[in-house]
Amino acid sequence: MNETPQQYIARILDTLGGRDPLTVLTETPARLRSLVANATPDQLAWQPAPGKWSIAQILAHLADAEVTGAWRFRSVLAHDGGPLAAYDQNEWASAFRYEQVPTAESLALFEALRAGNLSLLKRVDRARYAHVGIHSERGPESITRLMEMYAGHDLNHLGQIERYLEESRGVTAKTGA
Repeated sequence: MNETPQQYIARILDTLGGRDPLTVLTETPARLRSLVANATPDQLAWQPAPGKWSIAQILAHLADAEVTGAWRFRSVLAHDGGPLAAYDQNEWASAFRYEQVPTAESLALFEALRAGNLSLLKRVDRARYAHVGIHSERGPESITRLMEMYAGHDLNHLGQIERYLEESRGVTAKTGA
């Protein structure tokens, strides 16, 4: 999907729909685990179209996004006004061979990092939520905005995984896989 940083922000915040970001961030690991618990290897590897990520690749992406989130949260909480680098998610997917990452590994990394990030966000002085980092593509982002972006990102990919599971069921039923 080709969109400007402003379009991406609007889409992700719209996906969040005013929900409490901390609640979404807290609920995501269990929702992910529940969604993929009974998925077959074929469903996890199924791609809806050439060049589109499979569920397994989405999980690897979510784990890597949480790596960047861990760094961004810590950077901004400690240093108001510091830079936040963007990254090319498709380059990461290719370079890190997301199609080869075991689902269990992605889930474990995501869950561990998310637990650490939530612990950090809950224990810091709330005044630090106003700290701002300067994202290289999206501009100024407070901790509160980062939380909203990560929560909306979670919901975006949870919805995508739900759709892919449903679509892959239909495909594998037709092919007898």
